[in-house]
Amino acid sequence: MARLMSMAVIVVVLAAMMHYSAAQTVHVVGDSTGWTVPQGGAATYTSWASGKQFVVGDTLVFNFATNAHDVAELSKESFDACDFSSTIGSIITTGPANITLATAGNHYYVCTIGSHCTSGQKLAISVSATPGASPPSSSTAPPPPSEGGDSSSSTVFASVFVSLVSLVMSFFL
Repeated sequence: MARLMSMAVIVVVLAAMMHYSAAQTVHVVGDSTGWTVPQGGAATYTSWASGKQFVVGDTLVFNFATNAHDVAELSKESFDACDFSSTIGSIITTGPANITLATAGNHYYVCTIGSHCTSGQKLAISVSATPGASPPSSSTAPPPPSEGGDSSSSTVFASVFVSLVSLVMSFFL
């Protein structure tokens, strides 16, 4: 009976670890391009985001040089107009900037320096509450993630989790 109880505790702990880990992916905005005025305009960041799934708990990493760029979150209307008069939270001026996604829904980020926003240094993403869930619908949301995208850390973790559970089960049985 004690072995069965120990096995149950281990499985619960591993399941909790899997849930916690699966909800935390680090997304480097723009990948190797970083957070800069893109040569391809706003389509550069729209294209980058379209291949990703963003979930509450994930982190966005904006790689930029301090004093050359910044990051501000805006409402949809302010984002479209590149109007920085009412940011959501503080403008982050020190790079690189890490932003943990705390709420589901559409989020809009821009650089407020000079004409960077109007030149395309802006990012719109849709954040889901849980992995695999659809983000809240909106006619202006970025396109959904493409199929067959990158393998995520949650997929790797799930494989490790299954292996650990099998190992634990063979030990107790």
